[in-house]
Amino acid sequence: MTAPGSTSSKNLGLLIAVSALGYFVDVYDLLLFVVVRKKSLLDLGVVDADTLAIGLRLLNWQMAGVFVGGFAWGVLGDKRGRLSVLFGSIILYSVANLANGFVHSVGAYECCRLIAGFGLAGELGAGVTLVSECMSSKWRGLGSMLIATVGMPGAIFAAWVGATFSWRTSYMIGGGMGLVLLMLRLGLFESGLYDSVRQSGVARGSLLMLFRSWERVYRFLLCILAGLPAYLVIGILIAFAPEFGTAMKLNPLPVAGTAIMWSYAGLTVGGLLCNGLSQVIRQRKAAFIFFLLLCLATILLYLYSTPADLTGYYARCFSLGIGVGFWALMVTNAAEQFGTNLRATVTTAVPNLVRGAQIPISWAFVAAREHLGIIDGAAVVGVGCVLIAIGAVALSRERFGLSLDFLEK
Repeated sequence: MTAPGSTSSKNLGLLIAVSALGYFVDVYDLLLFVVVRKKSLLDLGVVDADTLAIGLRLLNWQMAGVFVGGFAWGVLGDKRGRLSVLFGSIILYSVANLANGFVHSVGAYECCRLIAGFGLAGELGAGVTLVSECMSSKWRGLGSMLIATVGMPGAIFAAWVGATFSWRTSYMIGGGMGLVLLMLRLGLFESGLYDSVRQSGVARGSLLMLFRSWERVYRFLLCILAGLPAYLVIGILIAFAPEFGTAMKLNPLPVAGTAIMWSYAGLTVGGLLCNGLSQVIRQRKAAFIFFLLLCLATILLYLYSTPADLTGYYARCFSLGIGVGFWALMVTNAAEQFGTNLRATVTTAVPNLVRGAQIPISWAFVAAREHLGIIDGAAVVGVGCVLIAIGAVALSRERFGLSLDFLEK
């Protein structure tokens, strides 16, 4: 199942396992803030009425770090190698989260979230790029599926840790996991496909090369737009579960951490189904569009089928997660669209730009909520995101089973 010129098959299991654990830490951190948002802000002296606005601001700082880091780590991955990203990103993340456990002001909190977001931005893209280049064209989708399947429960672990320990200890646990992961990565090897390109002397990791061609920019934008619904679901519908529960007149109100746990359990199932469907029908686009339509249906179900109790609400969160099962397929598709000398740049940037898109999505949601209310406002933004994503996938190239041994010139 290895590709020509890649690392040997005996190293493939270790590579997938370590990449998957890296994504586990990635998901843990990105969702931990949602879990501890309210109690951490209240502990820092923020009044209850301001926790939503300040929480959104902190989340946007974290996503700003992810946005910038997506480009920085991607360029480094093509210029210096995929492993350089896997080591550098986890070191920066670990330090930022250990420091986050000692903050005593919102300003320091924002700084730690910015740095942690920047650090984690390299994890998923570098891991998927490395695994994709080390597997045969026929099976590389399964590599991404395994990474996502192991990584997604990081959100469930974040929900449990956030509910069991203090918010400061929860951040320190994340930093500690990062340091352990750093030790596990010492046995990894670079992609043989990348090594052959590095030895050829061809230009690598050039943002100028990416953006000076309209055709490349077009491909890049399609990859990003295809993932927009994911962070509408996770960053708005799930992250602000208590506020949506209030609008649905639920009593007691849903807990954000529990909503995250159930949605990511659904996302794990959805990832297996989406990637499995892609392998069976031997197409990326058809499987992707099917799950985008499923995502739209679950968004409307969540917003307009008012649950009778918390059990029904969390069941809807689970269905939302299944609808976002296209996430791993989105990253695999991005890796397949570009040549080896720009692959890490694009594959690392795309999921992080999708995460960073939460900033304009949250702005659109806030504006829509003011005019339409929280339910209808979320529905308008959700439908818009899904329709844009479907159009982007329909216009992209089908590359299932095609070789990754090509360059951008």
